[in-house]
Amino acid sequence: MFDYTDKRPVIEMKDIRKTFSGVAALSHISFDLYEGEIHCLVGENGAGKSTLMKVLSGAYVPDSGEIVIGGNHFHALSPRLSEEKRIVIIPQENFLVNCMSVAENIFVGHEVVGRYGFIDRTKMYERVEELLSTFNVSLDPKRIVETLSVSEKQYVKILKALAVSPKILIMDEPTSMFNKKDSGKVLELVREIAQKGISVIYISHYLDEVVSIADRITVIRDGMVVNSYYNGNRDTKLDIITKDMVGRPVEQFFTREPAEIGDIVLEVRDLKLKPASPAVSFYLRKGEILGLAGMVGSGRTEVIRAVAGVDRYSGGEVILNGEKTVFKNPGESIDKGIAHITEDRQHQGLMLDHSVVENAVIVGFRNKIRSFFVRPSQFPPMVKDILDNLKVKMSGYDQEVKYLSGGNQQKVVLAKWIFSEASLYIFDEPTRGIDINAKAQFYRIMNNLVKQGKSIIMISSEMPELISMSDRVLVMREGQMIQEFCGEDITEEKIVKAALGVG
Repeated sequence: MFDYTDKRPVIEMKDIRKTFSGVAALSHISFDLYEGEIHCLVGENGAGKSTLMKVLSGAYVPDSGEIVIGGNHFHALSPRLSEEKRIVIIPQENFLVNCMSVAENIFVGHEVVGRYGFIDRTKMYERVEELLSTFNVSLDPKRIVETLSVSEKQYVKILKALAVSPKILIMDEPTSMFNKKDSGKVLELVREIAQKGISVIYISHYLDEVVSIADRITVIRDGMVVNSYYNGNRDTKLDIITKDMVGRPVEQFFTREPAEIGDIVLEVRDLKLKPASPAVSFYLRKGEILGLAGMVGSGRTEVIRAVAGVDRYSGGEVILNGEKTVFKNPGESIDKGIAHITEDRQHQGLMLDHSVVENAVIVGFRNKIRSFFVRPSQFPPMVKDILDNLKVKMSGYDQEVKYLSGGNQQKVVLAKWIFSEASLYIFDEPTRGIDINAKAQFYRIMNNLVKQGKSIIMISSEMPELISMSDRVLVMREGQMIQEFCGEDITEEKIVKAALGVG
């Protein structure tokens, strides 16, 4: 239990206010943090969590308020000043250099140099090995980052932050890329960090892990603090936090409605990613949600990328609506009505420097505007209803998507594919990193899609999501389809045992 007796905050944020294009992101919010404390910050996407942390890290200048560090008062922190105060943020977005190695990424900007000012790669790799050993992370320091999985990249981001010996570590959705087992490793790592006197601000939508790790929990909604809870006994109730976040208990969010399931629309026969790979076979029916489960690295995403034409495969057949198809690129699968919603929305799903409306129409407008010349004014009315139904929180259709919260960015990705009027939707971790209320909206949309006769393949690491949404669940392990579960057999215990290969 964290002892607050006779301690003073290492940092205080007082009456912070921040607006974007006239929309208030933070409304006179106050927040503090003690040495060695794990202070969890929770709230819906768009509540202001990441904005508040970007003010603390110097990325944003607040409109008003002050920040107090060590008795010194600041109106705002610059990135350099924040670095001097050893405040380090691990953001949701990927800021790694893909063409560089793991070690080079960890020390970029803080390179280890020798006597004559040249980079000392030997010492650099030695220090990386020390970090890997200290925190029990298995990675090859010389491996190029672009070859890593999403979860492995997240480990690199965490190690990069720890390499500069921070006093205050801000972790924004650090476990969103991990399965349950690896998430537990991250939580243990956070506890070790705090025990060494480093103060941790921990942002997460996974409320069960928040309760298990937090010394204190602060809930914000619409840029304001709703409540703070001391969590010394790790017994803060999830339903209380949920009500603070969205105004109603979690059990009221969503109940799956049945849809009429029809004939097979997609059949994959003996698909082999490489000549020596296991053969994978499965099918999908009209109006069905097919869940794909498995541990990170089990091959779920790789198989789906091959089916969608993103990657080549060496053998087998993909049969769509009774016709054998070989997609040479994603464009061909899009033309056949396949929507592939990737797990990496930042780099594979969005044009970050373009507007909401441009992102929403980019795939589907070719089939809806037949004239040679296109007027941008034509676009907003075409996607207005979709964006309104998704409840995208934005200042306007022209707002660049890079300024939206993670959950709202995910909604724009989905709007793009709904506008394209696809018939088969592939969701790869569709609700990763978004809040409970946004998840409920996604589930309603998925339910409506299958009721319209669309079909869905859903890759997910979240057991409640798989269990509540799937008509069938296929479990993959080491590149193979291991087991299928239907109806009452879709349970967390059975899925996890199949994924881990235990009896």
